[in-house]
Amino acid sequence: MKAGIIIAILTILVRFGIPSVFPLAAAVGVLGGLLGGLLILVWWAFFSRAPRTERWVAVVLMIVAIVLTSQLIHESLATGMQGMMFPSFVLPTLTSAFVVWAVLSRNLTNKLRWILMIATIFLVCAMWTLVRSDGISGHSVADIKWRWAETSEEQLLAKTTGESMVLSSNTATMDSEAEWPGFRGPERDGVAHGTRISTDWRASPPSELWRRPIGPGCSSFAVQGNLIYTQEQRGEEEVVSCYNLTTGDPVWKHSDEARFWDSHAGAGPRSTPTLSGGLVYTLGATGILNVLDAGDGAVIWSRNAATDTNTEVPGWGLTSSPLVMGDVVVVALAGALVAYDLTSGDQRWVAAEGGKGYSSPHYFEIDGIPQVLLMNDFGAISVEPESGTLLWEYPWPHSDRILQPARCADGDLILSTGGGKGMRRLKVTKESGGWNIEERLSAVQLKSYFNDFVVHKDLAFGFSGPFVECVDIVEGGRMWKSSRYGGQLILLADQDLLVVLTEKGDLALVSATSEKFTELGRIHAIEGKTWNHPVLVGDILLVRNSLEMVAFRL
Repeated sequence: MKAGIIIAILTILVRFGIPSVFPLAAAVGVLGGLLGGLLILVWWAFFSRAPRTERWVAVVLMIVAIVLTSQLIHESLATGMQGMMFPSFVLPTLTSAFVVWAVLSRNLTNKLRWILMIATIFLVCAMWTLVRSDGISGHSVADIKWRWAETSEEQLLAKTTGESMVLSSNTATMDSEAEWPGFRGPERDGVAHGTRISTDWRASPPSELWRRPIGPGCSSFAVQGNLIYTQEQRGEEEVVSCYNLTTGDPVWKHSDEARFWDSHAGAGPRSTPTLSGGLVYTLGATGILNVLDAGDGAVIWSRNAATDTNTEVPGWGLTSSPLVMGDVVVVALAGALVAYDLTSGDQRWVAAEGGKGYSSPHYFEIDGIPQVLLMNDFGAISVEPESGTLLWEYPWPHSDRILQPARCADGDLILSTGGGKGMRRLKVTKESGGWNIEERLSAVQLKSYFNDFVVHKDLAFGFSGPFVECVDIVEGGRMWKSSRYGGQLILLADQDLLVVLTEKGDLALVSATSEKFTELGRIHAIEGKTWNHPVLVGDILLVRNSLEMVAFRL
């Protein structure tokens, strides 16, 4: 009996105790919990002193109870962690509870032992039918809620039914260039130029301008004049929404009957609107490509890019933020590129299938030649924007590639797998015989997963797990490593500063130099898990997640 007790205690500590203290060990907790549960079953079946019938009937009953429960649990538990969430919870809890039963029932009558054994097995399993997961953190820690608890989206819908949209003529400046035209800024590099903020957050902390609830989604913002644009889920409607930058008040919304949900990020669109020429371009999680008037949301044209190309929507949804180049708009569909004519909405070209990555198309001009670069499962590809003709490719296989490429001051490209495998620096040139690709650096540092990085003065700043790292992109060595953050970041190039929005909703100001890690200030900004990219326009910082959005003056 002592062996069973020891295994049960270790199983619970490994599965639930260690990840709560060390989030990076969540995967260890999952595997450890499964292993511990199996060890308890082996101990009970082969090494315990219980009667043979009791030993094997108990094992069969546990298997039956788990199978039956799996048909009744919430979808979030059934599909979470690629189907491993429910087993990772039920096996350690059930087997550990079984050990408790074995200890406490030793001196009871045989009939009562059987009754309590059956009750223990089925009640512990039934417990998991009462809860759901509201998503997981970046390190696979589930957010468990009662199954019947009202979601934040349901609360929002109850509050905003009949919400009015007020168009104000002085909010729109569509004749000017968008200050933040889309995903990660003007160059899609997460860099803000021409902005200076206070660095003494003790004396002059960020001041909150407004705060309001928002529908779920992983979208960030696009900003033009006094209007901000994002995407969100409102019940069975996928929404492109426009708000007032100064007040946060709703201005207009466009809705499509579509809903996407997965057990990790939750419901809602994944991509960010793109502003160009007075229009807003959006891609929904199920493939709806909208072109809307940025002033009032009127539909210019709409297509379903997934249907057009017979693309199966991957388990995390379609996540590409549209890229406008010349007279086409380009989106990535699970690792492949498709382009539409800006005026007519007709499909112009489709590039080769590239797996199931979810990075966005990226514009670069290399040796005077405009091109669209995409990171996909096979590596990096570059195509000609008007025809989709392949210009060059760089093989570097990695499944489910996420991150954007970056560019150095000398024109070299910095690539990351987005799966914790490090980075590479490439020199790409056009020569008489075609394109030449020289690998100038291959480093294991900057092991980013789903957190984009920035490049500044021969340094790359990004995440390795939950830690921000500074890496020398000339020699490849790590210069410093931060305390735990997670999340996304923006570089303020003029001040050598990083604004970090952590996964837990904190804002941190960090020095973007090579000397050492220096945190200059930190505040708690937003409630709930935060995976969305922040936006900086002038001295106004916009942050959001699937619960709320907030504007700060820095």
